[in-house]
Order: sequence, then C-alpha cells, then structure tokens
Amino acid sequence: MNEIEAVGVGVLAGTAPGEEGRTSERPWLFGLLVAPMAVLANGIIQGVLSFLMRRQGVGVGRSSEIISLLILPQTIYFLWSPITDFLMRRRTWLMMGSVAAGVLMALAFHQKNLASHTAVAVLFLSACCGQLVVSGCGGMMGALRIERSRRIAGSFYQGGSLAFGAIAIFVLAMLAERMGQGMLGIVAGALIAVPSLLALAAPEQKLITTERLGQTIGRIGSEFKNTFWRWKAIPYTLTMLFPIASGSAIGLLPSVAQDYGVNVHQMAWMNGVAGALLMAAGSLAATLIPARIRASVGYLTVALINAATLGILWLGPQRPTTYYLGVTLYLFTIGTCYAMFTAVVLEFLGYSGKSGSGRYSIINSLGNVPVAYMTALDGWGGNRWGARGLSGTEAVAGAVGASILLAYFLTRKTQTAEVLIAP
Repeated sequence: MNEIEAVGVGVLAGTAPGEEGRTSERPWLFGLLVAPMAVLANGIIQGVLSFLMRRQGVGVGRSSEIISLLILPQTIYFLWSPITDFLMRRRTWLMMGSVAAGVLMALAFHQKNLASHTAVAVLFLSACCGQLVVSGCGGMMGALRIERSRRIAGSFYQGGSLAFGAIAIFVLAMLAERMGQGMLGIVAGALIAVPSLLALAAPEQKLITTERLGQTIGRIGSEFKNTFWRWKAIPYTLTMLFPIASGSAIGLLPSVAQDYGVNVHQMAWMNGVAGALLMAAGSLAATLIPARIRASVGYLTVALINAATLGILWLGPQRPTTYYLGVTLYLFTIGTCYAMFTAVVLEFLGYSGKSGSGRYSIINSLGNVPVAYMTALDGWGGNRWGARGLSGTEAVAGAVGASILLAYFLTRKTQTAEVLIAP
C-alpha cells in the first residue's frame, strides 16, 4: 500500500487551487527531507572520505576506486528502490533507510582502516540504504497536487542537498582534528539518521489499497505504460540522456584554475563551500520561474544560459577575474538547472500513484548517464585543446543538445492532463 490522492486537472495544473491546498503540501519541507542523503553522498562519500583515507595513508588511486564504487548506487538504485512503494508509507521508508544508513556509517568508521574490504562493504550498504531517501522523496513529490508545489519542492530538494552536503563537509572536517575516528563515525551516523525524523512533519498522503495481487500488478503495469510506453516519452528520455547541464565540469574546473592565475586557496574556496552555496542559491532561484512555463522549456532555457557561462571561460582572457566570473555564473546556473531537472523528472513521471518511487528512480537514474560520458568528453577536450578546451567542449555540447530539444518542446502544445493525471 502507498500514497495516492484523487485530484483533477485544475488542481494539478495549479489553475484552481485553494489557499488550503497550497499550504497543506508544504513543498519547502523537501529541502530538509533530503538532508540524510545529502550528508551521506555529498558530505561524506564525495566529501571528507577521501581526506580521511588520505590521513590513514591510503593512496589517491585506491581512494578514487573506492569512491567510484560507493557512488555506484546512485545509478543502479532503481533495482531496489521500488520497495518504497509497498508495505509502508514512503516517509516511513525514508526514515528507516536513513537510520539504517546512519548505523552502517558509524560501524564502518569503527573499522581501523576505511579502505579495508569490510569497511568498504559496510559503506556500500550504507549508500544503498541512503538511496531509499531519494526514491521516497521522489514518490512523495510526485504525489503533490499542485504544479507550483512541485516546482518549489524540486528547488528546495536540490538546494537542501547541496547546502547540507557543504555543511557536513565543514563540520566533519573540523571534528576530524578533534576526535577519534570511532566518535567521528557516531557523529556522521547521527547527521544522517536524525534529520530523517523531519519526515514526521510531511503532510500525510492517502493510501492506495488493493484487495488482490492481480489488481496491484495491473495498476503498476498501467502506470508504467502511461509513463514510458508512449511517443511523448521519447523526448523526455532524450532530455535525460543528452549532454545538457550535466555539471561534469564542476569536478574538472579546479584542475585548470592555475591556467587562469588562480592560486590554491582561492580555488579551494571558489570550488568548495562557496561553490556549494552558489549552487544551492541557484536551486532556490528556480522557484522564481512561473509554474505556467512548462518544466521542460524552463530547464532547457536555463541550460542554454548555463552553456553560455562556460563561454566566458572558453573565450575570455585567462585571468583570475575571468575564472571567478565564469565559475560563479556557471555554478549558480547549474544549481538552477538541477532544480529544473527535478521538475522535468516529475513532469515525465506524472502522478505518483502506486509505483511513483520506482518510476522516479528509473527516470532520475538516467540523468547520471550524461554526467559519466561528459566527464570523459570534457577531459578529452582539455587534453586536446588545453584549459579552454575543457569549458568549450561542455559549452558546445550543452548548447547543441539544449537547442535541439528546446525547439521540439516549443513547437508542441502542453497537455497537462496527459502528463500529470494518474490513470
């Protein structure tokens, strides 16, 4: 059993919502609900973990291999995430996944060597449990009745993910100098588990109840068919897979900072906490985009602007001011793109129904594909044409991909009922 609410086209499109409907959904809460996964993925696995392993004498190559393994669940979590559509409410699964991930994280930190096979295995299980937060949030966002609420939820979800990740890196890095690894693991586990209690404040959503297994299978099959087995699913799938606003340059721009005359400390600040806060601000800025603008059109438009910001680094003089301006605008607009990407995922998903978490996980996982191949492509461009080639490669690929799909969506009428209504 899981959540569903019977609503009409007017409510979903945000054309006839009452004030009570606007306030009862509390979409801003998703900026807090994502905190457990933000701490685990952005704060620990892709944050302080390499620093902690380096202190233990683990080589850079080994650390890279471990982190690559630990981020794998972000791509394959659709294999187990559908469980959040069954047995309990999604918010309950969110809390259970967070607590399990926190406990496992604490156990991993109690191992003498974080690079040991046992520690890595426990960390991997923690990452897998943490993904239940993502699928749970996705299912709950898909059950929101008002399009404006969906946009706000997606913006706060992405902004919270970036902000809490940056805060976790700062807190854990500071505490690492003051306490042992075991105690640090307890703190890390608490930072993952405790915020999940905020799920109790999430608005209660009605449950889908079916009497027979056949009815459940039939409903799920119908929902998957209405989402994926239609011609209009093709452009949405391409939007997920095209090299559009992938953010791949985020991890590569520090490597070219010296080419623009930027020193190590300035680079660390710009691409560290300040960068995360810039992206969080960009995510929240997406709430300013009116809900009447189709999510796919808004996303692709912002993606074109994001590609243009890379043009500053590509074509501008190689000076510190060029780097600061280009990176600042790039990080801010990529945050806005992330928020609008979530809005597109929800537009593709339609209404959550019985299988919302599973369908959300599949769609969201597709978004990791361009991150992988664009990282390689950006690196190739940097090796071939130098510092300018890195940003130029992503700028051109992103602009071309966004232009093609934007032209398509602008020539198609918005059909709210078909996209948003549950069968």
